Amino acid sequence: MERVLDTAALLHWPQTKLTGGVCATSQRQELKRLSEGRLLLVEAMDLRWQDVPADWLARATATARETGDLPRLSDVDLDVLALALGLDADLVTDDYRLQNTYSHAGGTFTPVVNAASKAVWVWELRCTGCRDVTEVPEDVKRSKGQAASECRRCGSPMVVKRKRG
Repeated sequence: MERVLDTAALLHWPQTKLTGGVCATSQRQELKRLSEGRLLLVEAMDLRWQDVPADWLARATATARETGDLPRLSDVDLDVLALALGLDADLVTDDYRLQNTYSHAGGTFTPVVNAASKAVWVWELRCTGCRDVTEVPEDVKRSKGQAASECRRCGSPMVVKRKRG
């Protein structure tokens, strides 16, 4: 079975474990930003770098939207997810949101260093003021540290939280 390697694997796994893996071309910039030396090493290895077809990216986005993980996934995360979905490969990642989304879609994953997630979660938007709850909308703002939107009832920030029950 093919393995799609997240950037965490590229940074932390030894060369022997990376050989033959598949990576998104967008990961090169991320790896360069995090460790230029490691990028040079990885570039010399037997990896398959692949652009992500638009239909695969659309499927990854839709899947992340279903679980509510979309607001907290980066563009590179979506590319990696799209490759794993499109190739029906094992996803090698420590990112719990990627693990969650890929598990929801029926995929298998291997953690890099951290323990694997134990359950599939679904996310919702919750108001920090009045505690109103809504589904994560399709056009939600994507960022890892900011509020996803404003509450329609009181105007307070809406944050992405795990759905209860």
